[in-house]
Amino acid sequence: MNLKTTLSQFMLRTGIYSGSNSRAMVPSLFAGLGAKRILLLSDRGLEAAGIVEKVAEIFTLTGHGSGPELVGQFLDIKQDAESQCINEAVRYAREIGADSLLAVGGGSVLDTVKGVKYALHKGLTDIKEAIPGGLLYESFPKANYMPIPHIAIPTTAGTGSEVSPIAVIFNEDIQMKTNIINPFINADMAILDPDLTVGLPPMITAFTGFDALTHAIEALASPTATGLTDAYALHAIRLIEKNLPIAVADGSNLDARMDLLQASLMGITAFSFALNAIPVHNMAHAYGALFRIPHGLANAVFLSVVMELVPDLYLSKAAELAQALNVDVKGDTPQTALAKVIGKIKLLQYKVGLPADFKQFNITEEALRLAIPAVMKDPAALSFPMSKELIAAIGQKVVPLTVK
Repeated sequence: MNLKTTLSQFMLRTGIYSGSNSRAMVPSLFAGLGAKRILLLSDRGLEAAGIVEKVAEIFTLTGHGSGPELVGQFLDIKQDAESQCINEAVRYAREIGADSLLAVGGGSVLDTVKGVKYALHKGLTDIKEAIPGGLLYESFPKANYMPIPHIAIPTTAGTGSEVSPIAVIFNEDIQMKTNIINPFINADMAILDPDLTVGLPPMITAFTGFDALTHAIEALASPTATGLTDAYALHAIRLIEKNLPIAVADGSNLDARMDLLQASLMGITAFSFALNAIPVHNMAHAYGALFRIPHGLANAVFLSVVMELVPDLYLSKAAELAQALNVDVKGDTPQTALAKVIGKIKLLQYKVGLPADFKQFNITEEALRLAIPAVMKDPAALSFPMSKELIAAIGQKVVPLTVK
């Protein structure tokens, strides 16, 4: 089969507004979308950091009863977009008669709001009803537009969830990260305002940046990659290699913050439309769900290890990866080039202060064995199943077994 001529899809439908203080446009953008009663959704950490107030005050400054109104705030969103949080937010949105959603936060918040939109559109009270098997895949034309005005403001440069057609939702009952894939679940408009990311701590800046890097590298290596996805993936890698160390060292560097927001958006776009073999995410989803490891940190630790142990997936793109990561591989074999690429990724990981393993999570040998079936049943395993032996070998590389 010639994969280059088989059917592919690329549907980036979110309007993107970028720049310092671009959040000021939110009320007028909502007005253009026909919104009247807006619910702002975020988390307590961003409330404490003053970010929620920075966004909410725009409605006071710009509106005097003439435009869309901010009618409520739901700030109890937890890590990993828990289904319970989604259900509570859906109840609250119905109680206050909200007709529009404003997401302000990192990937957990952005994915939660996608789940809220989906549940409101489908008339659900429990989002878990939509994804009983762990994966719901709906494509156009069966999937239809959801007429709920929806604007997303990412406060981390990592998931790119503001534009992706994927909502990753944690099902507490089965301890699994489940997925809704639908081309209309993403935001109508994304606001990339670097001002809202300057207070992000260095460690979170680092691992969210590695989440974006993982999206781009897995997209590039995908058997179903296209010229469109490669373009987004390669430039995302270039921007991250250049700007992530700068943003980690100096969080107030707005140029670096802006470039990372756009790289995050490009990385997830490439990933979403080249979606196929994603062994790094497969491992990260399972370990994240079992051991509550932040998703970006899990990707950061697994990325170089998976590339070492599954080299055949990356060899054909080794030279392009090297060029994007600013590594000289002229005259090298693909194997040597890939080894240099992995070395550069490990160096970047070290430079931005990320750990090489999960030592801090105190994972036991017994828990490590439980992770094997979790990896195998994760929805990401459908396209690229890994053997028990390979999963165990990857796990042993990232979990120093000090506890028996």
